Amino acid sequence: MRRVVVTGIGMVAPTGNSAPDAWEAALAGRSAVDRISLFDPSDLPVQIAAEVRSFDPETVMSPKEARQTSRFIQFAAGAAKEALASSGLNLTNGVHRYGCIVGVGLGAFAHIEQGAHTLRDAGPRRISPLLLPYTIPNMAAGFISVAFDLRGPCFCTSTACASGTHALGEAFLHIAMGTADAMVAGGAESATSPLSVAAFARMRALSTRNDAPAEASRPFDRDRDGFVMGEGAGILVLEEYDHARRRGAPIYAELVGYGLSSDAHHITTPEPQGEGISRAMEAALKAGNVPLDQVDYINAHGTSTQANDASESAAIEKVFGEHARNVSVSSTKGVTGHCLGAAGGIEAVYTVLALQRGLIPPTANYHTPDPACRLDYTPNAARQRLVRYALSNSCGFGGQNASIVFKKA
Repeated sequence: MRRVVVTGIGMVAPTGNSAPDAWEAALAGRSAVDRISLFDPSDLPVQIAAEVRSFDPETVMSPKEARQTSRFIQFAAGAAKEALASSGLNLTNGVHRYGCIVGVGLGAFAHIEQGAHTLRDAGPRRISPLLLPYTIPNMAAGFISVAFDLRGPCFCTSTACASGTHALGEAFLHIAMGTADAMVAGGAESATSPLSVAAFARMRALSTRNDAPAEASRPFDRDRDGFVMGEGAGILVLEEYDHARRRGAPIYAELVGYGLSSDAHHITTPEPQGEGISRAMEAALKAGNVPLDQVDYINAHGTSTQANDASESAAIEKVFGEHARNVSVSSTKGVTGHCLGAAGGIEAVYTVLALQRGLIPPTANYHTPDPACRLDYTPNAARQRLVRYALSNSCGFGGQNASIVFKKA
């Protein structure tokens, strides 16, 4: 198995349209949750979301391409362009050994919804010929592959909220096993629409704090009442170690382990004791030969729902035993909301920066401890700490779990 390192990072997120801006917002605990502006939410029981603001797609693609792509593709392209620029990867040589995997959960849900209205109200002749390219989840990876001439492995993972982490894990395996030398990988999503908000609200999955949006996403807090929908993209450039070293590439961190599992428990509710995500963490740690007592940080899935936060906390205790009390845990969803298929990519960037900078981003809006959540959640303020190894966890509807482990460069 070949070594795999991170040589580039990029982000388009509710907290900022670049990795540095989004990182500074996370460190400050600045919530990006506000009243929905993408459409009028007045008739909906939930009227808040974490939206990407002031992003101009024409800074990363032509005006024609901007007209012919949907938001999640544009976000993925923006994050990929930043990640590739920061890596300095030469895209004129070896492109047959470079690939792209982008995880997407729902994709362009709003375009599907609008297309259904058009079909009903105006008939089939008024349906846009671009409706399918707008909406198919694999189009984020496809667009990046075309834009940067990446001719190696190219596909999409779609495992709901675990999509981005699965994409990174699968990209890691392609490099480790020798089928690629570099991979552009992560997650992208823009699924906030009247139908999706109404559907999640009917499941009672969303926070209803319409009158206090900045305080709505509160992972691990006793008074959490649901997640907040978010959007964006987080992309990493992963590269084989010797390939990166020969060209003098910047190395942000080393990706050393990937684990995945299924709860096999319930279509939406996680297994209460976190049995599934605990097995994913254990597999990732074993793959990287990681000493438990050298894991200093976990970027938790931490959605701000009662069931997820309690089960993930139990899983961390199960895996780490007494050392669980020494691990800094945080959920950056306190500021970004839950970016669904993009969450794993965005949170991987945050995890890599925590390793590189020796700073733990806080869990925003953590005020009242929950007896079911007994760990150190880095409440409300960033903390300096040497981070030797760090995990990033993701759990998706359907019980699909993924965990990746990074090592300090």
